[in-house]
Amino acid sequence: MTQKPASNDALRHLHPSDLRGVAQLATQATQGVTRIVEGVHQSVWSTLGVPGGPATGQTRGVTGLVYKSIHGVTRLVGQALDAALSGLMPLLESSGAGPAGTPQRETVLAILNGVMGDHLVASGNPLALPMSLRHQGQALRWDVEPRPAHLQGARGKVLLLIHGLCMNDLQWHTEKDGRVVDHGEAIAAALGCTPIHVRYNTGLHTSQNGHLLAAELEQLVQHWPVPLQAITVLVHSMGGLVIRSALYYAKQEGLTWPRHLKNIVFLGTPHHGSPLERAGNWVDTILGSTPFTAPFARLGKLRSAGITDLRWGHVLDADWQGHDRFRRKPDSRVPLPLPEGVACYTVAATLASQRSALADRLTGDGLVPLRSALGQHDDPAHSLVFAKDAQWIAFNTGHMELLSRPEVTQQVLKWLAPAVDPQA
Repeated sequence: MTQKPASNDALRHLHPSDLRGVAQLATQATQGVTRIVEGVHQSVWSTLGVPGGPATGQTRGVTGLVYKSIHGVTRLVGQALDAALSGLMPLLESSGAGPAGTPQRETVLAILNGVMGDHLVASGNPLALPMSLRHQGQALRWDVEPRPAHLQGARGKVLLLIHGLCMNDLQWHTEKDGRVVDHGEAIAAALGCTPIHVRYNTGLHTSQNGHLLAAELEQLVQHWPVPLQAITVLVHSMGGLVIRSALYYAKQEGLTWPRHLKNIVFLGTPHHGSPLERAGNWVDTILGSTPFTAPFARLGKLRSAGITDLRWGHVLDADWQGHDRFRRKPDSRVPLPLPEGVACYTVAATLASQRSALADRLTGDGLVPLRSALGQHDDPAHSLVFAKDAQWIAFNTGHMELLSRPEVTQQVLKWLAPAVDPQA
């Protein structure tokens, strides 16, 4: 029986620049694996009393030369491939090879940036996502088009939507039991707002994204085609940390957009971190505790700055600057309360059917403890004080389900538009 050739359908999701980005990652991965193998090799030699090379985990002698040769050849091949693809880029783009973007491609990019987005930026990889504001699926490029055509008909009120870790703006559009659920569309229509989505590299430090978002929102205010009356923000997960950071730095820099900010609604935001990242930190410690497993600790350190910020819920530069983010340490965040003059609401989820001490602190929605999402903390300085009627708990609900539950839309509308029938 003749075997059919593999489908090329996956290729239609590729953008020309993706080839360069993937080639860079392949080269770096080869070098990384080689370092791990060499580290294990040297650990074995060390138990026999054989000294290592000049750096930790390096071998010496003939063995060291072999590993150096592998690194050198990999580096040269990677450089040659990158140069060749760089030269081909204009030709590929002019020929129209690959789409501008498909949902499948955007999803993969979002995950990749969440896992190692800081590394992509540091290495100049074209797969790194820039911070952008988007409307109707298109980025708002104020430098290219100060008055974007697709903003014609914009209203004086803006609904800003900010996604979470490893996600993108397209994932606000979901389904539940065969029914389309899009909190942004429903809420924007009810409030008479123009929806604006944020797309960002979730692998960067939260505060880095805070600085970038603060600058983008200032541009939005300056270029908005009609007088801006109000900004309402709806965030999911990490997005809540990003908007808190952006607001802090905007006020520090004297930016104008916070004057227009009226409401923030948090959905499952880990204000005080997630135990899963703290567990990952324990794995780093355990792997690094013996000479034979220490080389594998490098694998744990591949996770991005954005992920490690979720250990305690870092919001400010001071929370991480000057610290080894992979080293176990207690919570040393600078306390940052909820912003004054802004109505803040929080939706927390739990997989449990009712509240309990264990469910509140550990189970939560599977990723974020209930207390963390509600802003509650044992230290009053870190507690975020939400009004009692500004809190709502979704029971029997997971973290990602917050995006697909119609009840969430209904609850947000009860807060922001009580005169609107959410069932209509």
